[in-house]
Amino acid sequence: MSTQGRTRRRIVRTALAAGAGGVALLLVLTMCGGDDGSSAADASDRPSPRPSPASAPRLTVPAAYAPAQRWEVPDASPEQAYARASGHLAHLERVPQRRFRVRTLDVSTGRPGWSGQPWQPPTAIDSSASDARGATDTPGQAGAGRFPRLLSVARDGREFFVVWSFGRTSGDHLTSDTFVVLDIYDAATGARRRVELPWSGAPTVSGNGPGILVTDGRTRNAVVDPLTGETARVPENALAHPKGCTGCRRLTEVRGVTDQGLLLSGESGFWVRGGWYSKNVAPSGADPLSGTPTSVAPGLLLAKWKPAKKRKDARTHEIWAVHDTVTGKPLAQTRCHKPAIEPGEFPRAVVSPKGGYLVSGHLAFDLERRKAHCFEESDGSRQLLLATVGDTGTAYGATHARSAADVLAGGGIPVQLEVTRPVPQPLAPQVRLPLADVAGVGVFSWTDAKDRLHLVGHPRVLP
Repeated sequence: MSTQGRTRRRIVRTALAAGAGGVALLLVLTMCGGDDGSSAADASDRPSPRPSPASAPRLTVPAAYAPAQRWEVPDASPEQAYARASGHLAHLERVPQRRFRVRTLDVSTGRPGWSGQPWQPPTAIDSSASDARGATDTPGQAGAGRFPRLLSVARDGREFFVVWSFGRTSGDHLTSDTFVVLDIYDAATGARRRVELPWSGAPTVSGNGPGILVTDGRTRNAVVDPLTGETARVPENALAHPKGCTGCRRLTEVRGVTDQGLLLSGESGFWVRGGWYSKNVAPSGADPLSGTPTSVAPGLLLAKWKPAKKRKDARTHEIWAVHDTVTGKPLAQTRCHKPAIEPGEFPRAVVSPKGGYLVSGHLAFDLERRKAHCFEESDGSRQLLLATVGDTGTAYGATHARSAADVLAGGGIPVQLEVTRPVPQPLAPQVRLPLADVAGVGVFSWTDAKDRLHLVGHPRVLP
């Protein structure tokens, strides 16, 4: 970690401790009660929000947010998800006997929403029995015995929260049968549907399309419809490689689900099964056979390309473009120096709730104006990492940080910028950055002395 990052974290901790007497009223969300697993909980058995102790610290937030107005979840889980259209936030809560419960709230007001019935995840399996891929902390992956994961997915105008876990459902350690267990909740009502999918090896699960994708990251996959719970498996011999693309049959991987079908990639580009092929939608100036998808978001795909071989910058630069997953067409593009060493993992694409802006590491895209920016030094080094962006086009990140996760944990020197006027502005070292900006509210986090995670919502200041 950089010296600046360590200094900033010490300042943040000191500021939190020093602000003990600065808050007179705090909404602590204690959401109790449950449902029968098929409908929303009865709100009458939940107490109203109550004031917090005066010792609750006050975060230093960017000037775009009202510091004195806030709500707080005092003991949250590391897993959260947002239903962006409806403005709901869901998080997991541990309950006795190794069980978990989904809690929700209205992001704009902080008021408790529905609360799910407690449930027990599948029995963990030995790490030696699972695929080595499960040992990573990649979003969407979980190894044996890890915390259940929570994600959101939307289909046909409806939004859902999905809790998933992997292991043995019977609890019998002698059986070798393992399952991916999906609990699918209607984000508005809390109605639940459970799907148990037989699966061997640690899976990757994502909700970036209209269906829930369960995959091994290569060619074994299943898509679960959140509306009905129906599961469709696509065998390897039915991946529908583009006609004439021999390289597409090598290194084939399933990347995501789109409204048009599965999104796949191979040695010679990427494509939607039975739909468009990247060779035919390459951005201006790119080698049409060089496209590589790096991150998938709802309705959008971030890809990098090699410049056409005759271009002067073919050996020194890359082209980055955001594509519409329905048509494959590029929406905005920019160029950056090639890194000296290729990263083992690319930053995740983060999209503003209404889809007008996208940031990913050193890249920022204004999809409304079809403009994009690469933040790098003249020698090609990349010091700025962007982690969040809201519907106003304000993005937050940090310089001298290791990753987006490090940025949100307080690493590096915090900055903000307007994607429409991309000039990074440094912030004070003690400023906390939002995990997300949803429904006009910035969601922040802090961890107390007992290692408990707190989520805090601050509304944006009206212009």
